[in-house]
Amino acid sequence: MLVVISAPSGTGKTTLCVQTLAARPMMARAITCTTRPPRPGEKDGVDYYFLDAADFLKRVQAGNFLEHATVYGNSYGTLKSEVLGKLRAGKDVLLNVDVQGAAAIRAHAGEDPELKPVLVTVFLTPPSMKVLEARLKKRGQDSPQNIAKRLAVARQEIAQWKNFDYLIISSSIAEDVRRLSAILDAEQMRQGRAQLPDYE
Repeated sequence: MLVVISAPSGTGKTTLCVQTLAARPMMARAITCTTRPPRPGEKDGVDYYFLDAADFLKRVQAGNFLEHATVYGNSYGTLKSEVLGKLRAGKDVLLNVDVQGAAAIRAHAGEDPELKPVLVTVFLTPPSMKVLEARLKKRGQDSPQNIAKRLAVARQEIAQWKNFDYLIISSSIAEDVRRLSAILDAEQMRQGRAQLPDYE
């Protein structure tokens, strides 16, 4: 399965992804490319593939990315080869992308016979804008103006929830992980993915 998770900033999707990957050894994270410089402790090919702007642009023009975007002056993208390589090796792939990235992946999968049957999209949303505002304030990473901006973007992103296969309304981390796990278990048992044992 190619599992794509989107959520407004501050909803907890990164924590959800980290815990889900820890609990599911047959699932791998797709390593994305970025043009931003590595932060202390980050390793190329582990945290990200760090590319310069010219190399990134070349790959965009060659159509190598499933999705890509520029955020705060840095480019990010998911290589088709990265996702397909892991799927072909028998791994489920988990992708944490924004709403636009998810839309680009859905469009690609619609035209790709290998990706279309394996794509599962999940939208994680806060129970209310008040809760999201409180979470953003608690993080302590943003100015009041930035928080107001993030909340405005979140409203636009939440409006896209109907484009996803599943909706999780965030409560606690443990409950969010449990719900995502239930979705993944059910998807694995779908008739198109399940395999009968050999009864001979």
